[in-house]
Amino acid sequence: MIWIYLYITVLALILGSFYNVVGLRVPLRESIIRPPSHCPSCEKRLKAYELIPVISFVIQKGRCRHCQTRISPLYPFFELVTAVLFVLAFERIGFQMELIVAWVFVSLLVIITITDLHYQLIPNRILLFFLAVLVPLRLIIPTEPWYDAFLGAVIGFGLLFFIALLSKGGMGGGDIKLFGVIGLVLGLEGTMLTLFFASILGAIIGIILMFSGKIKRGVPFAFGPFIAAGAILAYFYHDLLIDWYINVLL
Repeated sequence: MIWIYLYITVLALILGSFYNVVGLRVPLRESIIRPPSHCPSCEKRLKAYELIPVISFVIQKGRCRHCQTRISPLYPFFELVTAVLFVLAFERIGFQMELIVAWVFVSLLVIITITDLHYQLIPNRILLFFLAVLVPLRLIIPTEPWYDAFLGAVIGFGLLFFIALLSKGGMGGGDIKLFGVIGLVLGLEGTMLTLFFASILGAIIGIILMFSGKIKRGVPFAFGPFIAAGAILAYFYHDLLIDWYINVLL
């Protein structure tokens, strides 16, 4: 089994590096293929040994080898997050068809977190791509009951749209559409749990950032990362969390 975990980890680290490229380029409508990976400061094309996930960042001490400009630690962070979540999915699901859905879902959440943190934007192109992948997957690998996924998608989209109307734009359009895709994966119950977890996490972090002076009241900040975190909790731990909540009430 150790070789399987190692294979998944290496694969996910490579994918995480690619997801950084997708998350940074797609919102700017740039190609994810050309130009090849380069330093955004000196624009020097990077060699293969400078693109080894996490390891290159550590060896180069977080700086470009050519111009010594500091490299954002978010690059290796998202590579590691992707690896951890891919391994977690395998640990929780094992050799089942649902694992394919889980890995696709994790990929979506990592990419939209990157785009939202950098640009406060969740591009339609990314959502539509993953929607086109997840719809047939959910038909082949259905939820129980089968219609729960599509009910979750409709309710997730509709509920966030209603919240946006009530808050007069307090919820971004990308967040609304993202919940439609989340509903397709998690079903109705998981979608509601995602909204619950995301709201709590967003409120806690938002209060901390306001008191620390990082953000100001009324200034919008990226909610996508909290949605992603809430979706991960709901997807992998919803049974445990619901059981815990029921035991607390009883």
